[in-house]
Amino acid sequence: MRTLVIGDIHGGLRALHQIMERAKVTEKDKLIFLGDYVDGWSQSPQVLNYLIELNAKNDCVFIRGNHDELLLHWLKDNKDNALWYNHGGEATVIAYEDVSDGIKQRHIEFLQSLHDYYLDDKQRLFIHAGFTNMNGINYEYFPKLFYWDRTLWETALALDPNLKTTDLSYPKRLTLYNEIYIGHTPVTRIEKTTPVNKACIWNVDTGAAFKGPLTIMDIDTKEFWQSEPLHQLYFDEKGRN
Repeated sequence: MRTLVIGDIHGGLRALHQIMERAKVTEKDKLIFLGDYVDGWSQSPQVLNYLIELNAKNDCVFIRGNHDELLLHWLKDNKDNALWYNHGGEATVIAYEDVSDGIKQRHIEFLQSLHDYYLDDKQRLFIHAGFTNMNGINYEYFPKLFYWDRTLWETALALDPNLKTTDLSYPKRLTLYNEIYIGHTPVTRIEKTTPVNKACIWNVDTGAAFKGPLTIMDIDTKEFWQSEPLHQLYFDEKGRN
């Protein structure tokens, strides 16, 4: 049995199919999804349908992303958000025009069931964005930061790699967990398209919302598989570009 972690999908069902095939995922594999299943490409409703069906066959963990929370507000409370609409939400709104009320309710229930984070028995943390409290996830005052924070990743990026964890100036947040797996901030921002490891953090968001691929990674071996860049799979769409 493998434990596989999956980065931000952003409505790219074709890419999700590709990585599942390329990684040869079986029902024995545990799958941890880091959130942002929707917004960007045109198949957000179909992605949620796929994940709901997958959960019936595989041991799955679904983390909450900020885009998933924004979609929930729109579906449940009809809460529109201009900023969301301009950052991938428009494609999602259009995609839901042909979705039945019954399926929408099913999606609401799925989105409400998402986890803020997952901590395994080896002190490996899986979270969409990060946390800000220096004592860890159990002390976070503002839970929305679990799927909105960027400071954890920015801290790891800026850290001197020669600084020892025992140094008094070493960030305490980066000493609490053996590994932290995140999405949220695409590594394409630092001109990468494969998972990036900084300090104890693995960033698996390889820019699928834009012009990068979708990634699935074995957390024990660090082997990973990727889809084609999504703007090539959805050549007649703009995604979040």
